[in-house]
Amino acid sequence: MFNGLNSLNQWLQDTIFKPLEDKKMPVMEHLVELQVRLTRVVIITAVVFVGTFFYADMLVKWLRIPLQNMFALGSLSWVPTDLPTVPFVFLAPAEALWQNVKVAGLFALVAATPYILLEVWQFVVPGLHAQERRFVAPFVLLSTVAFYAGVGFSFFFVLPFALNFLVSYGVNAGFVPQISIAQYVGFSLWFLLVFGLIFEVPLAITLMAKLGWVDAPFLKRYRKWALLGSFIFAAILTPTPDPFNQCLMALPMYIFYEIGIVSAGFFNKKKPVPEGSGVPAVATAAAGNGKAPSAGLPNVGEGDYVGVPKGRPR
Repeated sequence: MFNGLNSLNQWLQDTIFKPLEDKKMPVMEHLVELQVRLTRVVIITAVVFVGTFFYADMLVKWLRIPLQNMFALGSLSWVPTDLPTVPFVFLAPAEALWQNVKVAGLFALVAATPYILLEVWQFVVPGLHAQERRFVAPFVLLSTVAFYAGVGFSFFFVLPFALNFLVSYGVNAGFVPQISIAQYVGFSLWFLLVFGLIFEVPLAITLMAKLGWVDAPFLKRYRKWALLGSFIFAAILTPTPDPFNQCLMALPMYIFYEIGIVSAGFFNKKKPVPEGSGVPAVATAAAGNGKAPSAGLPNVGEGDYVGVPKGRPR
């Protein structure tokens, strides 16, 4: 098994990493390469945007699903809630068109993310050492997966729960629900984005622990401040000022902080032991025998033979 892993590592080094070694390019050539790669990213994203804008109405309909449905984990399906039908209105002539552009642009950016990461990887990897490449590649991959997981968790569980609570509260208070399409799209997209970033918290803490900036004991000492900071950040990030949505964001943020503590304990950078900190073996032996070291001759007890023999012993 170990031979197979070594062969795979050698193959990756020879076929992928070595061809990307930095050729000591001048600064202007690096800037030209950056310009070329940014141009490619813009073109590919624009092409994807044309496709997503063509299906913008369908994407907006998908985004409306959490408003009046709850996701049943047992049957893996959406179940309608008891809320009345909530009509969408627009309050400006271009509001509906602009929301379609916004939704299509976000989905185009998400769909083009793998290609964007590929261009970033090909631009950055020549300047990295082999050990840094082996660490950066899994970290980028895991961070991407964590962001998508956070977006999915928010869409299927958090967003329906929040919307159902807020709309039902207004209906029970006697108000007629009519939601602006701009307000709803902005609310939903912001929720998805924030939860995608919240799922990055354990990876960010792991990276800081790997770099030696923090460790598990340090993070444990600041648990109370982390809890307070979670509610402060949630109060800033939530699109509405109600404490319900603040708790929906703050509690997962703090839970991921605790997960980061566990991860930091595994991946913490080992601090080098300073030289000379150990106790010499001779001094330990002298202390164990109860003998003080001789003056001028450290680590040597009284009565110990320290001279150089002259002649043959008798």
